[in-house]
Amino acid sequence: IRLAAENERHLGALPRQAGRFKEAPVVEFVFLLSEKWQLEQSARYQAVEILERFMIKQAEQMLKSSREARKSGERGQGKGWSSQNDAICETFVLRLVSCIQLASKLSLHYKIVNSDTALKFLQSLKYSYTKQELLESELAILKALHFQINVSTPLTYVELLLEVLGHNGCLLPAKPLHEMCMHVLDFSYLTRDAIYDTLLKIAIENSTPSQLQVAKFLAVKEDFMLLAVGIISTSAFILNPKHWNQVVEHLNCITGITSQSILEFSYAVLTHIIGSTTP
Repeated sequence: IRLAAENERHLGALPRQAGRFKEAPVVEFVFLLSEKWQLEQSARYQAVEILERFMIKQAEQMLKSSREARKSGERGQGKGWSSQNDAICETFVLRLVSCIQLASKLSLHYKIVNSDTALKFLQSLKYSYTKQELLESELAILKALHFQINVSTPLTYVELLLEVLGHNGCLLPAKPLHEMCMHVLDFSYLTRDAIYDTLLKIAIENSTPSQLQVAKFLAVKEDFMLLAVGIISTSAFILNPKHWNQVVEHLNCITGITSQSILEFSYAVLTHIIGSTTP
């Protein structure tokens, strides 16, 4: 109930830029670096979500500064926008590394990415940051997000729903289902735009959605509960199609998401997993 309420609050206050900083190359960078540093799986999702929220804050601040400059009639506001944009681009890799560091620190029982490790990696990319700059980068992210970085990720939703499924008597063994969900969740992050593009076209029954339809679909793309349900449903189908209907019925009862919506999401994911539109 708490997660469902949290998801509703999140969807009710979506910024227009939501999802803009979850492009495949960025997600892949975070995943590969998290793997290199042997972080637990939850840290990679947490890092992506922290980075996304921080970058949106930066984008909003840029827009606010630009509006204020226009109102005050300042000259050279275009140059100011350009310099701000350049500064964000120049520090992007530093911010990305800092987000992974922060995510690693949320799992105190596991591996933490310390300053020496982060600096060594940045130096391998020919950056010359100091420990002080690394600490200031972490602090800048924390301040921008008001120190609220321990937010629920889609993995939180997946694992809780799996627990409820197990309690309700799901016939699929928990361990292989959980492992498959991890693979499918990784895949969904890395092919996010393609999956949701397919899902939108299924929903509107049209291969050329309008700008308004794309804008309205943002809430669907950012719905963590729908994503978690879709990941579990797809994983269950891959493992054992015979038990798929039972899993979908359980997920429908637990979340209230319709069986049709679950089916469509699973179809969109499977289409990109197998690389075919065959039903």
